[in-house]
Amino acid sequence: MKTADLYIRVSTDEQADKGYSQRDQEERLRKYCAINSIKVRKVIFEDHSAKTFNRPQWCKLLVDLRKHRGQSDLILFTKWDRFSRNAGDAYQMISTLRKLGIEPQAVEQPLDLSIPENKMMLAFYLAAPEVENDRRALNVFHGMRRAKKEGRYMGTAPLGYINKVSENGKKYIAPREDEANILKWVFQELASGRLNTEQVWKLAKEKGLRRGSKNNFWVAIRNPLYCGKIFIPKFKDEESCLVQGQHEPLISEALFYEVQDVLNGRKKAQRTKLTVDDALPLRGFLICPKCGRMLTGSASKGCKKKYYHYYHCSSSCGVRYNASKVNVGIVDEIRKYVKPLPKLQLYKEVIVSVFKAKTRLQRNDVQQMKTLLDEANKRLSKARDLLLAGDIEADDYRTIKSECEERINRLEAQLTASVTDTTNIEPLWDKAISNISQLDVLYSEGTITQQRKIISSMFPEKLTFDGFQYRTNRVNQAINLMCLIDNKLEDKKNGTSLNILDLSQEVIPLGLEPRTHTLKVYCSTN
Repeated sequence: MKTADLYIRVSTDEQADKGYSQRDQEERLRKYCAINSIKVRKVIFEDHSAKTFNRPQWCKLLVDLRKHRGQSDLILFTKWDRFSRNAGDAYQMISTLRKLGIEPQAVEQPLDLSIPENKMMLAFYLAAPEVENDRRALNVFHGMRRAKKEGRYMGTAPLGYINKVSENGKKYIAPREDEANILKWVFQELASGRLNTEQVWKLAKEKGLRRGSKNNFWVAIRNPLYCGKIFIPKFKDEESCLVQGQHEPLISEALFYEVQDVLNGRKKAQRTKLTVDDALPLRGFLICPKCGRMLTGSASKGCKKKYYHYYHCSSSCGVRYNASKVNVGIVDEIRKYVKPLPKLQLYKEVIVSVFKAKTRLQRNDVQQMKTLLDEANKRLSKARDLLLAGDIEADDYRTIKSECEERINRLEAQLTASVTDTTNIEPLWDKAISNISQLDVLYSEGTITQQRKIISSMFPEKLTFDGFQYRTNRVNQAINLMCLIDNKLEDKKNGTSLNILDLSQEVIPLGLEPRTHTLKVYCSTN
């Protein structure tokens, strides 16, 4: 009597848990064994794909068959697609089983493999399910590619997004607020160039970015999905491209391309970062009045174990100032440039005038970008015509198309940013004027970072402190203009002209009795 192992396989866990396929297969196999007087040694249940033989239960069965040779003569299954859906792997496994003295057999598609002609039927039985698998996979591939071309993101949602289903059953991705806010900060920080990618990643983890490794983070910041684009990879004669996605973008296209320029080294990074003690906010802004070097700062420990901070020169000139005195003095210096709000309204008009001039230049830049965009489109159209006429090769056309599309995408992003930058600017003016009217308060109550920003914006060429007062070669141009306007306003009294030459140089005397106002008398030296 022959002995057989029964191999029962389904494709998914759902079939194994809810369907009747496993029980149906076992019933038919046991009935076949009973009719043909075959003893059943063991029954193996598998819920794994048949694309390869790297299946958990099959691997265990193969180890058992090698360990207990001669205890089994057959491996029975219902159909050959239960055995394998890959013809190449199936032939190798049949050869391996035969070396162990075991014959695989499908009870519903029986084949005597000792007959050479039956190998043709075996090839058909093995190839048919493989073709079915390949056709199903190809249909899925084309369906997903079509969905991507329509702007839909397929698969598990990336960092910053979450998978959702609409009321009509349509799947889509939506921003996940906690991660989305962190990723927005990540792109803005990378665009500034102050920190490298690893530093930004570590800070993002501290802010609460839990999902994803460093490699996933690197992939994310390169993904155009975050600016609203879906990447379509190259397939056969179709070139790779970007399409507008249906999901909500987290950042603008201009910001995304700016980050890519930083990552690619096209934009110079500004990674100067200085750690300053809270008691030494002016460190790096003061120049030694004797030798011209930059003053540094340090703390000295007193007799009562209290620290006293000083600004001092690192050379032998001996300049040394008490930090508290210097810090109080800078507040008085800032207060010199603080003006009341009524006077600043005229300054606002100056800002309006400068802004109009700037936007005029921006409009010229926009026109220039539109010209470049039109030239890129014309170049692409001309390359297409040359390809149709047979004057250039397909490879040359694809190269030109790739270059033109990248340039078009960048120009369109810059155009979008140029339009949005000039909108709703009025609140910024009001905020700027409000800040100028209370610079001393903002400095006194601000953090060390805010204090340093105020100093660097007001005094771009550093400060010199001689122990009593501050001097600087140049103050901020906007503040300087404000002071000039204020000086002019002080000269203008009682409605007189700003130009004193506008006043008459002639003196009208009182005249004789009775006084005559029409007589003009001139002073004489005689």
